[in-house]
Amino acid sequence: MDAAIAYAELLATEGVVRGLIGPREAPRIWDRHLLNCAVVAELIPLGASVVDVGSGAGLPGIVLAVARPDLQVTLVEPLARRTAFLDEVVDQLDLTGVTVVRGRAEELVGRLAPADIVTARAVAPLDRLAGWCLPLAAVGGRMLAMKGSTAAEEIAEHRNVILRLGGGQARVLSCGAGLIDPETTVVEVVRERVITQGGSRRSRGR
Repeated sequence: MDAAIAYAELLATEGVVRGLIGPREAPRIWDRHLLNCAVVAELIPLGASVVDVGSGAGLPGIVLAVARPDLQVTLVEPLARRTAFLDEVVDQLDLTGVTVVRGRAEELVGRLAPADIVTARAVAPLDRLAGWCLPLAAVGGRMLAMKGSTAAEEIAEHRNVILRLGGGQARVLSCGAGLIDPETTVVEVVRERVITQGGSRRSRGR
């Protein structure tokens, strides 16, 4: 709990000063950001490897690492000012299971070990998220994209793109029942196969 309080304070101070969190968000950091992200942990198995794409101020990656010390979390962020903040947070909170990597998701395929879980929050439309996240997941691993009330509509619009990228059928899940209101909406996609550059498919075990 001490680490969560310290992180909330960093977001409300340095996060605002550096433009990572809007000034109007500071009073709502706990309910709108921290708790909203923390409940996603209920979807992640014990000891999983997690890659957080477009981590920004560390949401949800830092929150998951604080809530679940059993996880190995890699924060992927292309902007130097954001990775500098993330490095400082990881150091100050002594998060030994967290690694910060500066780069774009599409540049890190093959450089990062395939992850059990790839997370993203408020980064891009679902088709673009799938293009960035699924290649970083192991076959059988999952993309967990935090979305809002339009999640089902996004799935309907981008279903075929997700399938072409090697994903399975997307599902809308709710997290935090009885803990937060509104609950957190997550789009889950399992990476079912590897899509090579030539467009051929390779499933797990082949």
